Amino acid sequence: MKLPPFILASTSPRRAELLALLPLSFTVLPSDATEVAHEHLTPLEICQLNAHRKARAVAKKIPDALVLGADTLVFLDNEILGKPRNLAEAERMLLRLQGRTHQVVTGVCLMHLRKHHEIIFAVSTDVLFHPLTRAQVKNYLSKINPLDKAGAYAIQERGELIVAEISGSFSNVVGLPIEKLREVLSEW
Repeated sequence: MKLPPFILASTSPRRAELLALLPLSFTVLPSDATEVAHEHLTPLEICQLNAHRKARAVAKKIPDALVLGADTLVFLDNEILGKPRNLAEAERMLLRLQGRTHQVVTGVCLMHLRKHHEIIFAVSTDVLFHPLTRAQVKNYLSKINPLDKAGAYAIQERGELIVAEISGSFSNVVGLPIEKLREVLSEW
């Protein structure tokens, strides 16, 4: 892909690993934008808004680069399940998710400020958890660090212990919908 200098506006190592699967070189420059979650917005709108804010904060510093901002959130019945503050909260989140389907939404913004070119999209994936006992949840939490993960889990880290099936993009659940991103970048 022939693109301008490409910047990932994220500190997420998972996003960097996923982006490295594409045939492009990039640098990482974390965004200092504050994430927002207005009650009147849908999950897709919240993720797209935050992705835009992250991309714009970095693009203002380097307007000749193509900047990718992304935001991933876990939703259950339109309620955001963010990053848990402690293990007890992580356990409560996973027990709420057990046996149920929830949504993982990632908003992505590609922005080239100098050319006034911007594409924003969101991808939603349904994730069904196995019915889980408290002991199974504690076992899972003993194998991963849930505190830096929305919804207190990582599908790529022992996800088979808790996830029964997904409907949609696996990479989206990890943090970046690579299939859709590849398509959008090829049209850029």
